[in-house]
Amino acid sequence: MECAAKGLAGEPCAGVAQRRCGSCGAVAYCSKDHQFVHWRFHKEECARLATQMSRIDVLSQFPFTFSVEPLALNHTLPSMRCLFLESIKVHLKGLWKPECICGPEIASVKDLSITAEWNMESSLCPCTEPENPVTRPLASWEDYYQWRSLPLHSPVAVLLHWPLTLYHCLQLSRIQTSRHDGHATLNIHYLGPEKELLQLAVFAELLALFPGVHLRIELVGPAVPRSRDGEVVNISSYAHCSVQNCGCRSSTAPEDLNSSAVTLKLWKGLYHERYSDIAKDSNPHLVLAPNAGVAAYPSWMPTIEMIREIGIPAIFTDFCEEAAHLASCCISYITGQPLGVPIQINPFRQPIAENNSALYIPCYSNCFVFGM
Repeated sequence: MECAAKGLAGEPCAGVAQRRCGSCGAVAYCSKDHQFVHWRFHKEECARLATQMSRIDVLSQFPFTFSVEPLALNHTLPSMRCLFLESIKVHLKGLWKPECICGPEIASVKDLSITAEWNMESSLCPCTEPENPVTRPLASWEDYYQWRSLPLHSPVAVLLHWPLTLYHCLQLSRIQTSRHDGHATLNIHYLGPEKELLQLAVFAELLALFPGVHLRIELVGPAVPRSRDGEVVNISSYAHCSVQNCGCRSSTAPEDLNSSAVTLKLWKGLYHERYSDIAKDSNPHLVLAPNAGVAAYPSWMPTIEMIREIGIPAIFTDFCEEAAHLASCCISYITGQPLGVPIQINPFRQPIAENNSALYIPCYSNCFVFGM
């Protein structure tokens, strides 16, 4: 944890930041002097951070029976996330490779296809069609696991938070499918993809969540490799399990991809710079920006201005409540309006805590959702 007064006190930090604010407990300092210097900034946020800290227990409540903090003293792996993946025997395997710091960099990967597998037995992963269609909106991981007949010791939620967050955001937006060329369609503009570019196969779960619908997802962001700009990936079957004689390996794609499929198209660059090209073929029903970091990147300002002018529903997510709060202030300042979707906990957040080098507040991928 970094000293909150780093760079403000005019002198280097005295050591490790182990002295925490006694009121909120969210920030740490290397010394009493640095804590005193930082108070003129911290006093405006202290009560808000204390409220966020009070939600630690709520955010860490998941129905799963697997442990995300395995005990592995004197282990050679570099992080707790690596230890967790090793404990479930998927470290650096298939779709799980990008989940730890040992994983590959996006730019170094030559193939962003959807051939990666779950690397676990069929009873633990959604590798085939669900037994029944969704009859009511799914509101929690427990709902999803029950519908998919998955045991709560299955760790697939660690990866499925991407498509389930998209599903949840569509529910929040109350967006209905439209008819295009005689088929039901949903056009999603998905901003700022990074890690999920190496996990595209998990988006196959949208086939089960939206049966009979053709989802067209435009993935737009600087992290898209230049060599992949314009690439189209069609998903019409689920990622395979590790069982060689499972039906998932013999299933065939439907003859008509438009009737029930997920089409992903990659666009390198910033959304406001690429929108005119993207919109020629795909007018969005929803803009989704996972783990957006709106307050951290000035490039969001022209994008938000453009979204406001076009009048597109837009949902953002972020790792922690403070990032969502700062983002909401930026959005309201740019648009001159309050949020259309207030900040709220995402029931489909990733069930492994992320490290936060600046604050002690709870942090999970896709943790909070809010929107214009």
